[in-house]
Amino acid sequence: MALKDKKLDGNLKIDDALAAAIRARLRDDHLSCAAAFLIAEEQGVLLSEVGRTADALGIRLSHCQLGAF
Repeated sequence: MALKDKKLDGNLKIDDALAAAIRARLRDDHLSCAAAFLIAEEQGVLLSEVGRTADALGIRLSHCQLGAF
């Protein structure tokens, strides 16, 4: 599903540390799926939280594996 087609939770509180970790791993304004997995592990959060945060920040994921996002 394209980012523009997703319904985002307007009440989502973005964790600053998670947002910074996501931004630090961007390549060409995209976050790879592998980087999302690493961020989830490093930050001790669910992969879905990384995905929701990336969506809220307007960041697209790339090179997705297994249809995780």
